[in-house]
Amino acid sequence: MCGIAGIYDRGAAEPDADALRRMTRALYHRGPDASGVHADPGCGLGHARLAIIDLAGGAQPMTAIAGDTVIAFNGEIFNYVELRAELRALGHAFRTQSDTEVALEAFRAWGDGAFARFNGQFAIALWQPRSRTLTLARDRLGVRPLYICDRGERVLFASEIKAIFAADPAIPRTLDPLGLAETFTFWTVVPPRTAFTGVEELRPAHVRRYTPDGVREHRYWQPRFPREDERSALTLADATAALRDALERATMLRLLRADVPVGCYLSGGLDSSVIAALAHRAHGPALRTFSLRFADAEYDEGEYQRAMVARLGSDHLELSVSRADIAAAFPAVVRHAERPILRTAPAPMLLLSRAVRDAGIKVVLTGEGADEMLAGYDLFREARVRRFWAREPASKLRPRLLDRLYPYLARSPAAARAMAHGFFARDLDRPHAPDFAHGPRWHAARALQRLFSADLRAQLAGRDPAAELIATLPPELATWDPLARDQYVEIRTLLSGYLLSAQGDRMAMAGSVEGRFPFLDAEVVELACALPADYKLRVLDEKHVLKRVAGPLVPPAIVRRPKQPYRAPDALAFAAADRPAWVDEVLARPAVAACGAFDPDAVERLWAKCRAAPGQLSNADNMALVGVLSTQLLHRELACFREVSS
Repeated sequence: MCGIAGIYDRGAAEPDADALRRMTRALYHRGPDASGVHADPGCGLGHARLAIIDLAGGAQPMTAIAGDTVIAFNGEIFNYVELRAELRALGHAFRTQSDTEVALEAFRAWGDGAFARFNGQFAIALWQPRSRTLTLARDRLGVRPLYICDRGERVLFASEIKAIFAADPAIPRTLDPLGLAETFTFWTVVPPRTAFTGVEELRPAHVRRYTPDGVREHRYWQPRFPREDERSALTLADATAALRDALERATMLRLLRADVPVGCYLSGGLDSSVIAALAHRAHGPALRTFSLRFADAEYDEGEYQRAMVARLGSDHLELSVSRADIAAAFPAVVRHAERPILRTAPAPMLLLSRAVRDAGIKVVLTGEGADEMLAGYDLFREARVRRFWAREPASKLRPRLLDRLYPYLARSPAAARAMAHGFFARDLDRPHAPDFAHGPRWHAARALQRLFSADLRAQLAGRDPAAELIATLPPELATWDPLARDQYVEIRTLLSGYLLSAQGDRMAMAGSVEGRFPFLDAEVVELACALPADYKLRVLDEKHVLKRVAGPLVPPAIVRRPKQPYRAPDALAFAAADRPAWVDEVLARPAVAACGAFDPDAVERLWAKCRAAPGQLSNADNMALVGVLSTQLLHRELACFREVSS
């Protein structure tokens, strides 16, 4: 895993090599093992390398033997061995054993068709000097990031926004009001928008090409689900066997295709436990596993982690994280996330990645993606109950099924019946709407915009991020099963924008560690999308087919345990008397006024409420405080507020 950067000059001038080196240095944490730049008239590429495959021969930027194409590549192509054999049969020669050269030759052989053949996680820049063509591409689900800043004559791009800023101090570092509106609706910015005006994110599964004639962009892959009236030929037993085999292949690819040791994250949940068990089959007791522990019992999963470690006999490391640790790490979290966030969950992940790297491990397998692909989130169960309720909206019994949700929350939204009824009853008259499952959360998060300053609210007048997102959803979504519609919207919003970015790629790479995600393997994803809804969510039993796979692999207590998503203390981490000085600094009236995103009076009231009773805050107030803190930190680190972008 690495960091890439580059400058494309429409006037065919040769980019400044010093600017390329500054961009590359800003990505040092992504690639501390080596760096390089390549500059031609019209385009320059930079690369920071985390050496994982072909340690001696994979240096970048890499030029094809034919000399007609140069690549800067961030990621892994896990099926590169098979693709190399195909390319050799077509007459392509190779100087290295790297997947980078396979990606380079695949593009030379198949053009944009190569990207759909890749089973991997990647962001790629390919420069063809003879035609002055730059091609940028990103993996199917957006595991690896790629940002673009079009400055007219020059186009700058990089794995992280800070590298773009490093290239030129004249580039505005301004928070995008619409990016804030998206964050305080969806919990994240949604590509192509970012948190910064004038900087966009290449959307997952997209290819963008710059030529002397202009710019073109297209999508090369889209998740597809069966029509609602389709009937699968797969029995549940067949689906279980197919998923087990696909996950086994995906895990082995990610475990064995590395020239460095590979470990596993072990949360104590079903997903990471299945992956660790499959990895253990190949690795045996030498497998390294890593877990997070919390002093707060509400968040700690140590009992299940230790049960799995005992089952595996793995070489295990536990990292205990306190509230103070979260508060101390949070500025670094925001600096690496490069976006406001509404939860502190990324902070322990950053600390864990550092511990993993200190233990000598560069690569970890994790369970991310299982909840999106196999319907694991409570949101999916909640939507099923709400649709059942919508058939008889006057029923008093049907909404009682909601009591089965959120047993892990000390302040469960289902516990306060009157408030919960209003929250969950939203949109019962439109159960087929594409945002039916997500609407209540979007509405609740949007309510946090009450903290916005008058200027920001005025600039956002008439803009509705939810409506704008819905307008871009594929027309065929209306023909899918309701669960498939819910899954697609989740994939489109939180998977890449939050889980794989703020909590995945960014926190792992902050510690110079590469995360690999077997549940996001191309074969696993295609299979999961094709499965009948009932195999994934059987009545209210989430990830039903995965639990059948897990039966022989995982202790029964883990298979049977209620779903408990990974969480960390929020307001509790910041309200202690011995909190870090930065907390009060960024919440002070002058700092809030300087940022301009929030109303100082509203922030003052929220902060007073948090200090008075941090353990009694509602879910909304917890999110509000973290959102304000992260936005203020982002402003302090990288930006200042200005007019809304178009």
